[in-house]
Amino acid sequence: MPSSPISPDARRPAPQGSKISLPPLVGRDVPPVRRVPMALARRFFQICTTATAEALTGKDLTPLQYAVLAYLIGEPDIDQSGLAARLGIDRNTTSVLVDELEAKGLLTRRVNGADRRARLLRLTPRGQKLHTRVYPLTFAGQQELLSVLAPDERDILLDLLVRVIEGNRVLARPGTGRRKRGSRQSLSEEI
Repeated sequence: MPSSPISPDARRPAPQGSKISLPPLVGRDVPPVRRVPMALARRFFQICTTATAEALTGKDLTPLQYAVLAYLIGEPDIDQSGLAARLGIDRNTTSVLVDELEAKGLLTRRVNGADRRARLLRLTPRGQKLHTRVYPLTFAGQQELLSVLAPDERDILLDLLVRVIEGNRVLARPGTGRRKRGSRQSLSEEI
């Protein structure tokens, strides 16, 4: 494994509320963009989304709509806020997705008896049937992506992704990085 320009002490988690201080990266110590987690994750996300979209061709579902079906098949009666958190999207986008799928007759929502403001979601029989029909296609598409790896490498990749995601759960905030309305400060003003 190549040595890292960051000392082991710099990798320790910073105390809550403090900023992590890393040594400056200069010259040859700067990793190429193709070796930066954000760039790799974005490309991996694009590839996974395309594979799912191709599997859903002709099914009148987007990959995100399919994701709603997949979560609801495993967790019926989840509320919209819980669904938004699982999908990693904001509540407004979740509401639009739920409206679209309800209009297609694929899910229903009902008032939560414990919290009248919350809506519980459940697939309709039609939604369950559609999920059952498209799941093998989407699963095969995802497995095809991993076919470039040996079977044990696939498990390792997925285990490592889960560990990174779980270890950084606090950073999973939908909408992070978007500009707030009305904020147009240029980079040159910050420098």
